[in-house]
Amino acid sequence: MAELISVIVATYNREDALAAVLRSLSRQTDRDFELVVADDGSGAATARLVTEWSARMQVPLRHVWHPDRGFRLAEIRNRAIRASAGSYCVFLDGDCIARPDFVAAHRRLAEPGWFVTGNRILLSRELTERILNDGLEPERWGFANWITARAQRNVNRFVPLLDIRLGTLRKRHPRRWRGARGSNMGFWRTDLDKVDGFDAAFSGWGREDSDIFIRLIRGGVMRKDGRFATGVLHLWHPEADRGRLADNERQLADVIDGTRVRAKQGLSRVIEETVATTAEP
Repeated sequence: MAELISVIVATYNREDALAAVLRSLSRQTDRDFELVVADDGSGAATARLVTEWSARMQVPLRHVWHPDRGFRLAEIRNRAIRASAGSYCVFLDGDCIARPDFVAAHRRLAEPGWFVTGNRILLSRELTERILNDGLEPERWGFANWITARAQRNVNRFVPLLDIRLGTLRKRHPRRWRGARGSNMGFWRTDLDKVDGFDAAFSGWGREDSDIFIRLIRGGVMRKDGRFATGVLHLWHPEADRGRLADNERQLADVIDGTRVRAKQGLSRVIEETVATTAEP
């Protein structure tokens, strides 16, 4: 696959984590990608950080923002998709550090008719604080470092860091959406258009990723397993407010019971209130 990849990084008022993520993305072995920071209403500090990193990046970096009206991850992702130029979109949470082969691995796994879901390693609060406060760079660590971190109980596991070529086993469960993580996933832009992107009817934390997985599979796009190839390093954070989870669970149940493929409030409903800045390397 020789097409441009758009790496879309979602963030909200967490500049220290975002800086570590952008640093990791600046070290990718595959440089044929652009970066879009999908900012769910952060303050001016995030905009300044993105501007600072624009000068360091060797790839285009764009900042897409909308006003803070609560947790609107699905909507800001749609805005970022609209602002992107790639034929393939990789979504990464703004607290997930990517190893140097992250983009290359997603490029290798990208295949027409399939979307890819990766996995993550959970870092402890102690290790997260050391990374953010002391400038540790875990994206550069070797396997011995991770063995030590596991022995010290600073990570929940290290197996996702292994690079295992699973071949056809990656397609073993093409219609399974349960268990897929939204913090690390890749889609063809044409497939996102087919289902009209994420559904902004989901607001507040939870289930917007399950929704798009279900609708993609229903639309004929199958799930490919990105484990043992795309694993990312998930920084610790307090649990998100789950006050709207019950409402989102009910919406998801309606999706499961129905036949709908396209989002209720998707890409086609994005209005032009986005503020975007672009910097070329």
